[in-house]
Amino acid sequence: MDAPRARFAALLDTHRGIVFKVANTYCRHAEDRQDLAQEIAAQLWRAFHGYDPARPFSTWMYRIALNVAISHVRTAGGRARDVPLDDRHDEHQDGLSVDDGTARHESDQRIRALHAVIDRQPPLDRALLLLWLEERTQREIADVLGITESNVSTKLNRLKQRIREQLADIDPS
Repeated sequence: MDAPRARFAALLDTHRGIVFKVANTYCRHAEDRQDLAQEIAAQLWRAFHGYDPARPFSTWMYRIALNVAISHVRTAGGRARDVPLDDRHDEHQDGLSVDDGTARHESDQRIRALHAVIDRQPPLDRALLLLWLEERTQREIADVLGITESNVSTKLNRLKQRIREQLADIDPS
């Protein structure tokens, strides 16, 4: 294996979690996630010659991965398939539990509602949310998304407010 390929393989192996997090954020089916992860890895390799080692690899990788995922979502258009967000949901035929599983079921419902709200967000907002949940700094998020730090702050505050409102519409309790 030549030096650039070996270096790329080592970096990709070290940061492979980013690829899977992005794929999981934008795809619900395992086969779609796998396809997107492969597409991201291929694009990372094609763009690797332009990587500046003076900058963090993870920031560069997120930027490429999110761009590929956003393009993937846009080209997929309305072809997205509806699936249960939690396979355990199928285990409860009536959706109710008589035992102490009721609290867990309610928690599962809230989690499914949150996933549904997140899935309805525009692709750039999902990217912003993913990076924020990763506890990236505003500077890192700005670098990955190619926007200013103040724009990150503004977009993030608006996104959090929109998610709160959408969740309140689903569950007014």
